Amino acid sequence: MSFQFHALPADKFTSLFSMSDKELSANNARRVLVDEFPGTPCRISLEDAKVGEQVILVHYEHQPENTPYKAGHAIFVRENVARAQPEKDEVPALFRHRLMSLRAFSSEHLMLDAEVVEGTALEQTIQALFSNRAVEYIHLHNAKPGCYAALITRSTRCT
Repeated sequence: MSFQFHALPADKFTSLFSMSDKELSANNARRVLVDEFPGTPCRISLEDAKVGEQVILVHYEHQPENTPYKAGHAIFVRENVARAQPEKDEVPALFRHRLMSLRAFSSEHLMLDAEVVEGTALEQTIQALFSNRAVEYIHLHNAKPGCYAALITRSTRCT
């Protein structure tokens, strides 16, 4: 069963980079200077930011639907990066060395299943979750910090 990873669009975050620290704070965000690699995963480029790079840490509502699973969390975004466009069935390298949490949702945005796996086991786990035809999409999270990482859909479905 084929799947597709989806990064976040850069234009949702562009305005943050021209804000003052006070404006960022009012928008649940702040500037962060990256001091370790890997460790600061950008949700636009699906790459870790480099040491010395400035990123924005911002609250992002990844599950905006009005269900019991409505949720958001902090994410990192980099400035002037292209939105990652992974190939069908490609797991971005960013996730390979991390412990990941997968949460499978129905078309009604209700959680049907969940797994925690090493990044090296993502393909098998994604395929197993999508073997349930009621699973519409999967949210990928970093298991330890819990932050949202990416959307995964069946490759035959558009987002």
